[in-house]
Amino acid sequence: MTQTNIGIEDLLPHRGRMLLIDEIIEVDDKKAVTGATVTELWPLFDGKAVSSLILIELVAQTAGIVNGWVRIEKKGKNSKKEGWLVGIKQSRFFFDAVSLNSRIITCAENQFEYESYREILGISKVGSNIMSEVQLQLIQTDSA
Repeated sequence: MTQTNIGIEDLLPHRGRMLLIDEIIEVDDKKAVTGATVTELWPLFDGKAVSSLILIELVAQTAGIVNGWVRIEKKGKNSKKEGWLVGIKQSRFFFDAVSLNSRIITCAENQFEYESYREILGISKVGSNIMSEVQLQLIQTDSA
């Protein structure tokens, strides 16, 4: 991570309770590692935990960190933050839920790129436990 003046909100359009990531641990032009702590404000929170399905969104947001980083490197900080999750190619969940206050570390890496299309492999962990492995398909706009 070479540019220290870039924050999460510069990289992602998410705000409020839909912004799940609270820390960028590592980022470069191929992968990002993020941290997120489960709170009672998260979508899919049932009073004790969140459904593991939320890990798909964490991988998508972590992928947004990678691709937002690339966008800023190429087009500048004020360029549009647009990209869409267009498919879940594969997902494996090893736990049904993630407990309140759990710290989730997610790594998302661009595995394949063609023009504006990306395939991302994401792994989410709590401690040493792998919670999910998710492969997503994304489209990112070319607009400035």
